Amino acid sequence: MTYQGLIHRYGQYLDLPAHTKTISLLEGNTPLIPMPRLSREFGCELFVKFEGLNPTGSFKDRGMTAAVSEAVGRGAQTVICASTGNTAASAAAYAARAGLRSIVLIPEGKVAAGKLAGAIAYGAEVIQIQGSFDDALTLVVEITQKTPIALVNSINPYRIEGQKTSAFEICDVLGAAPDWLCLPVGNAGNITSYWAGFKQYQKGLPQILGVQAAGSAPLVLGHPVEKPETIATAIRIGKPARGEQALEAAQESNGKIIAVSDEEILSAQRILASEGVWVEPASAAGLAGLIAESAKGFDVKGKKVVVVCTGHGMKDPSIITESFQSPKLIPVNYNALVDVVGGA
Repeated sequence: MTYQGLIHRYGQYLDLPAHTKTISLLEGNTPLIPMPRLSREFGCELFVKFEGLNPTGSFKDRGMTAAVSEAVGRGAQTVICASTGNTAASAAAYAARAGLRSIVLIPEGKVAAGKLAGAIAYGAEVIQIQGSFDDALTLVVEITQKTPIALVNSINPYRIEGQKTSAFEICDVLGAAPDWLCLPVGNAGNITSYWAGFKQYQKGLPQILGVQAAGSAPLVLGHPVEKPETIATAIRIGKPARGEQALEAAQESNGKIIAVSDEEILSAQRILASEGVWVEPASAAGLAGLIAESAKGFDVKGKKVVVVCTGHGMKDPSIITESFQSPKLIPVNYNALVDVVGGA
């Protein structure tokens, strides 16, 4: 049967109201990619769940199909979100698909160009605020409490319903849950949804390694971060909306939430690219955490490990392009080419 999107495939597992009207871009069904060199290095079976191959380039599409489908079903005409980028693009795309107005609030100067371009391309009304993501979220919550505008941030419970489908897909491919699941933690909706998904699907439970950036690690520090700073813009969030649930997921799974430096994140991004998977910096946090823990004696030998990569590298290409030097220029001459590349 032709694939028709997440709500069609996993609707029986999703707690969506009867009025839901499916809005889909055929999200989900993303590959679980074996990583042979990393598997040899760690002595385990390591896979990347590459969520960057969703329609708008990030995992946010899983939750957005559910949130927008519910909003359309109850007659909403406008959706709104606060975003560091990926949610903005996803909300705008699904609103466009449904014929709705979309409004996006972003922190001033804190959103990667690739993500902002997506939101604009899909027709969102983008508003910058003189504050942080957390300030933007406070504003959108207030306006949706006082108007018919629909909130589609991850505090919307239907977002979690959609996002937990990635756990189902992992189990369907592997036959059971992996031993460890490593993933970035920003606003904490994703770690919450994965854990909910594994518990519901009843094909085993992984231990979870959640990873924050050191400059934006409220769950590791134990308190909000007023001015979070990290090169990993997708997880530059100082007060996660689902922070308590994230900590519960880590504890219940007998896992942990840790922090890694920007340098470790960028190194992990390069390692993933060396195996053919280009992700945005935040998406490399899960692998960065696994590498950091392994250096401290964390042993995954003989285990099945899934690293969740939440967004495509094209979402935030500036990290790559800024360090790229202009390529060598040669004449249209065979010998000149051989001089540069050699004969091997």
